[in-house]
Parts: sequence; structure tokens; C-alpha cells
Amino acid sequence: MPHPSLRTTVIGSYPFPGWLEFACRNLDQFGETDREELIEDAVLVAIHDQLEAGLDVITDGEQTRLDFNLSFYGFLEGIELESAPPRRFGPPAHDQRGRHKVVGELRAPRGLGTVQDFERLKRLASAELGTRNSELATILKASVPGPYTLSGRLVPNQQYQDRYALTEALLPIVRDELMRLVKVGCQEICVDEPSMSCYAHREDPKRLVDIFNRTVDPVYQRCRLSTHLCFGNFKGRAVGPRRYAPMFPAFHGLLVDEIHLEMASREFAELELIGEIAREKDVAVGIIDVKSYYIETVEDVANRVCACLTQAPAERLSFAPDCGLSQTARWAARQKLKNMVEGVRRVREELNLTKA
Repeated sequence: MPHPSLRTTVIGSYPFPGWLEFACRNLDQFGETDREELIEDAVLVAIHDQLEAGLDVITDGEQTRLDFNLSFYGFLEGIELESAPPRRFGPPAHDQRGRHKVVGELRAPRGLGTVQDFERLKRLASAELGTRNSELATILKASVPGPYTLSGRLVPNQQYQDRYALTEALLPIVRDELMRLVKVGCQEICVDEPSMSCYAHREDPKRLVDIFNRTVDPVYQRCRLSTHLCFGNFKGRAVGPRRYAPMFPAFHGLLVDEIHLEMASREFAELELIGEIAREKDVAVGIIDVKSYYIETVEDVANRVCACLTQAPAERLSFAPDCGLSQTARWAARQKLKNMVEGVRRVREELNLTKA
């Protein structure tokens, strides 16, 4: 699908305001109406910060979710939610994220909640800009974790004996959610499958591509589809070997319009890969390091954009942070986004490219 050259975008998540963090730890003190007001206020904050930065593509900041995927388990039937993580103290690591027991058939009769989130985003973004949604120049994006990533927090049992069996059970649930998003008018969806990129070094990458493609097939070419390939970001920590080589050439076969790559935190290693991807697909390059509190300057960003332009044409490139921003303090996230947009804008002007 056509889009502005050198557009600016985000993956999905945005930092929770401090008051929302506090409220999440004390939800029993709030009524249902109070909680809905908390959510709406938090989404408005995320929208405001993204629009203030000048992004071409915004999300709701995933303000209704604990991390980018953990809240989805609350929509699943057939699981017993773990009450506490197995390790709560010491340096943060991925073993502090709990796993849930599977006790029955996996179902999601209410969906996964992303349609309600997107409808809220449309309504609040439209009000924020003072115009009808159909006239918004800014693109609204929804992010949905894929079935392989969702399966990672579930414990196999006799019915679902390994991670792939759990994935196959979750696949139609995610696929139906994507179809519902398209039906309500979502024009851009990021299907997050970071587990695929984290574990491609030890799994069959062609099998992972097959899983992904069967998940998105009904909505492919019905909206702008992207996927985010990173190496983990829980508490700013990676979990997989930070190399893209094990994924390719197999991942060239993903049914998406755009592939997002984590580059800034890796000092732009494997930069030549964006040129390979750009032969057939668009590339969203992570040029802002969400794991670092160094605030990239406008000049940093412009130089990084120019480096990417030596590998791929402007019409194939988008720019984003390396990952979601949920693990980054809001003050830093705001300035990083502003500088990212300004740096890209300077290069656009130098190349005489229009924003839209």
C-alpha cells in the first residue's frame, strides 16, 4: 500500500503515566466507571504525546495492556491465571514473567479486546484533532501479538503437548481478531511476533513463516500489515542472540507489507539487510534505542536516516524506535520521538520529499 516516503511510526506501546502505574496496583479501590476513565485519560496522554512529536502513524500506546501481550491472557478461556511470577526479586529478567496453566480448551469468545481498543483510539484521536476520523492525515495503527509469541506464556499439558500445539490452538483466535479489526476499519496492523525472531536460531524458520502466514492470510492486502522482529525488551533486556542472519532468507516469505528491524541498539549491525528486504517489501528501521537513556539528537537521527538511504530507496523506508516504548520512562520517550521526527523531517526537506 502507498505511504509517504521516510514516514515516522511506532511499534505499539507507550509508557504508562505514573498515576496509571499506581492505579494498576490499586484497582480494587476503583469502580468500573473510574477504571474506564483511567483508561481513556491514559490513551489521551499517549495520543497527545505522539501527535505533539509529529508522528505519521500513532497507536493507543497499548494503555489497556500490561506489557505488550500479558493482558491478552485475561481474554482466554481454558487457562488458570498465575497469581504471582516464580521469581520476584533480584535483577529483572524474563523468568519474572509468569506462565499460566492450561486447564481446558483454549477459546476467546469475547475476542482479545483489540477491536474495543481501536474503536476507542478512533474516537479519542478524532476528538483530539477536532475533525472526523475519515479526514485524519495521521494513520491509526493497531498492534496484536501473534500466536507463537502468545503461546510462550502457557504451560503445555496432555491436550496441548508442546509450544507448537499451543500455537496452533491460538492461531484461529488471533486470525479472527485480525479479521474483526479490518472489519471495523483498521487500515494498519502490526502483528508482533518477537518470539519468532528471538528463537529463530534454534527453530525451523520456514515453520515459523508458515505459522505467521496462516495467521494473517485472510487480511493480507486488505490492510497495511507489518511485523516487528526484535530480540526481547522486558525491563530493557534482550532474550535471544541479537542476529537477524538465522531468520533469512526464510523471513523474506512473510506475508506483510513492512518488516521492522531493531537496529539502533545493535549499532546498525547487518544494515545491508534492509536493502535485501526492500527489494520486495518496505522496511521500518529502528533508529531510536529504547534500552538506552541517551537521548538521540536530531543530528544523530538525520545521519542514521542517511545511512539507511545508502541501502534502500526513500519510498521503501519508515523509521521508528527499536521496540515498543513501554519499558522507557515517559520523559525520555517523549524527547526521543520528537528528535526522531525532526531528524527525519530534515532529511525529507534536503531530498525535497513531501510528508504526504
